[in-house]
Amino acid sequence: MNRRHFISAILATTFFGKTFAQELGKKRLMKISLNCGNIGVNADLITALNLAKKFGFEALDFDATTIARLDETQSNKIIDFLKSNGLCWGATGLTVDFRSDENRFKDGLARLPSIAKPLKSVGLTRMTTWISPTHPTMEFSENFKLHKDRFSQIANVLKDYDIRFGIEYVGTKTSRRPGRKTFIYNMKQARELIGEIGADNVGLVLDSWHWWQADETPEDILKLKSKDIVAVDLNDAPAGIPKENQQDNKRELPAATNVIDLKGFLIALAKIGYDGPVRAEPFNQTLNNMDNEHACAATIDAMKKAFSNAGLT
Repeated sequence: MNRRHFISAILATTFFGKTFAQELGKKRLMKISLNCGNIGVNADLITALNLAKKFGFEALDFDATTIARLDETQSNKIIDFLKSNGLCWGATGLTVDFRSDENRFKDGLARLPSIAKPLKSVGLTRMTTWISPTHPTMEFSENFKLHKDRFSQIANVLKDYDIRFGIEYVGTKTSRRPGRKTFIYNMKQARELIGEIGADNVGLVLDSWHWWQADETPEDILKLKSKDIVAVDLNDAPAGIPKENQQDNKRELPAATNVIDLKGFLIALAKIGYDGPVRAEPFNQTLNNMDNEHACAATIDAMKKAFSNAGLT
């Protein structure tokens, strides 16, 4: 039994006469969130809200700039819709371009309050981005300093509006291409960056794909607290392909192949009390080719299956 399976076995041991997973099944805090772009669904905000309601999602991720353009009447209608249908917000993507030159970064940073204020007014409190695991020329230390400085400024703005900032590392082995300078690609390194930023509204975006590609285990998740995680992506991997040959943009819906230990992943998240959004992000062409309703149906079924397999209902 390897360490990953050992941890999974420990988590499934009896807990007051029931398995730990069964006990957690009464207390799932994580919210299954619909992120339309992740599954190839092209929908405006109202359509996305109705799809979330129809197919039983519990939260909705959506574009920040769209929400920021809502007037007061529209915002109030959206808030009422969420409340009356038992829905909440998931997360939204960062609107600041921190990867390019200083002028472009400063321009995006200057406009961030005009985005963050309306997000706060509708109750959307999580904004996320991802870090490239390589850079064409920059050494690790220089790149680390750049990310620390820019993310610190972003976090300071978002904190004024009670918005948490999530950072996702990219663990995919094939994304660390020869000839490029290696940067952050695992949880340990990402947490070191977050620690250096030193803001209490900054945490991880934890993706089961990158967690798996970085050779991490449920034990690594158990070292975290709920507040350390801003959002979660749930994916499986194609079968029959060695881990080191897997391509980041070719994934599977959760629990489709059981290549990734989603049971251990989800049980560990439940054990630390993670209560935020969980989204599918499969980059899957078959799913993208479906119409909106079939894509949503396939996604919610896959998400519920993954949670059910972990004893989390």
